[in-house]
Amino acid sequence: MTRRELLYVKTVSDTKSISKAARQLFISQPSLSQSIQRIEENLGTPLFNRTTGGLTLTFAGERYYHTASQILKMYEDFEIEISDINNLKTGRIHMGTTDYLGTLILPSILPRFRDICPYIDLTITEANSAELEQGLLDGRLDFTIMHAPKDQHHPQLNYELLARDPFVIALSPDHPLLKCAIKKAGYEFPVLDIALLKDEPLLMLHSKQRIRQVTDVILGRAGIHQPNISLTLKNFETAQLLVAQGLGITLIPRQYSSRSAVQKQPAFCSIDKKYDACWDRCIASLKNSFLSKADQMFIRITKELVS
Repeated sequence: MTRRELLYVKTVSDTKSISKAARQLFISQPSLSQSIQRIEENLGTPLFNRTTGGLTLTFAGERYYHTASQILKMYEDFEIEISDINNLKTGRIHMGTTDYLGTLILPSILPRFRDICPYIDLTITEANSAELEQGLLDGRLDFTIMHAPKDQHHPQLNYELLARDPFVIALSPDHPLLKCAIKKAGYEFPVLDIALLKDEPLLMLHSKQRIRQVTDVILGRAGIHQPNISLTLKNFETAQLLVAQGLGITLIPRQYSSRSAVQKQPAFCSIDKKYDACWDRCIASLKNSFLSKADQMFIRITKELVS
């Protein structure tokens, strides 16, 4: 397998189209089609399913794609390592962050980074946590600034802790459960036992969003394994707005709740420390991967400014 062959298969898979891949690779469509056919003939097995909806990977194709991604990442790492000899005069960074976290941290990080590294080509991918982790595994991203999984960390990824943010319970200002909340020293809000939410209608985010994943773990620690989910949303600010209107209860990171733009604010309750109801902002990267000097500089600035 040559580097060109690896790149051809990976690009066709990413675009799901010979014609789109050919344009991206700046070669003719017939030439790319013939190359893919030769690769499949040499391997003795098809890599793609040809369907009316486009090209999809066969099982062998999935294995080839995974290997190609890793090898191409090694090539890229080597090139970046060589470029480091230029002492940050050239180079590139492919980093990722979640949509909302990016609005919180990038405005403080990027000006400082640009002052120090004005010639580094920076590409930022904004996506949900699952997509960012896959980007690291595929070699498309050097590192990400995100929130770590609550319980099961991916075995191939490193999660370096930056900061911890507690979750709080958001409910309407006239909700009866507020009478059960108890003021305790060391807590910002009155403490409400999570177990009391067992039969309450909950507003939850989608399962691929890290807030939802952390919420599921917190509820599970309170014995709530089948919560009463009345509505599933993508936007946590929408969830807060609906909570304030009395349409349910939600769990949300404290930092995010304070930046909500909703006019009518919900009431908030703290969660007892025994539930470890928090999430960890982190730098995630592939284990044993090479991080360039530019990567390391960006990470160092991040630690200094937003930890």
